[in-house]
Amino acid sequence: MVQWMEAGHAAHFESYVRLAQVLGLRAEFSLTERRTRPPRPEDPVHAVMGEVLASRLSSHGLTISLDEPFQHYQFAGRADLLAWSMESRALLHIENRTRFPNLQEAFGSYNAKRTYLPRIIAERIGVTRFEQITHVMVALWSSEVLHSIRLHAASFRAVCPDPLETFECWWSRELPPGGRATSTLILFDPLAGGRRRQFVGLQEATSVKPRYRDYRHAAEALRGGNAIGS
Repeated sequence: MVQWMEAGHAAHFESYVRLAQVLGLRAEFSLTERRTRPPRPEDPVHAVMGEVLASRLSSHGLTISLDEPFQHYQFAGRADLLAWSMESRALLHIENRTRFPNLQEAFGSYNAKRTYLPRIIAERIGVTRFEQITHVMVALWSSEVLHSIRLHAASFRAVCPDPLETFECWWSRELPPGGRATSTLILFDPLAGGRRRQFVGLQEATSVKPRYRDYRHAAEALRGGNAIGS
């Protein structure tokens, strides 16, 4: 065992302590995390979606938080974008999605945030509770996303059953009335300009034309600085 340890191999904690005692030495240990988390892959389309939404909402005088961490017992995560008004006790939670490679994972994460975030954020900023809570899944307006929505329309309607009127209130500087929490899905074009509609609701997903073929097409449009219409 001593030869094994001297060769640099790992041993049980007890072996190090016993060896130190035999040699009349004091054992000292440094606890380090050898496992490293892989860096999060760059997602320029996701980033620009957050930037456009944050810019619009902050211009209304709302408090904005991006990539806000939270933890509820064993569940931990980050909220893509939060906006709130202390005066109106209103909270907007946005989950940005550029694709849906795993619907179960996407819905699970979104639903967990719907359940835990409002209370955690209310405690964090020092309010008793929010009078109005709006949850919005903001999906890239692409053919790739539309295919997922149309293929699993019933699932999306179950998770995001509410129309987009509540989100439109936030977008147009008019906070929605209080009373209940809502959950909405919108298709969003972060590069839309001029008179082009920037978003549509889930109800229009069955008939609307895509703005981008897929994620790659949107990324290319972003690099070119132009939105590419259908």
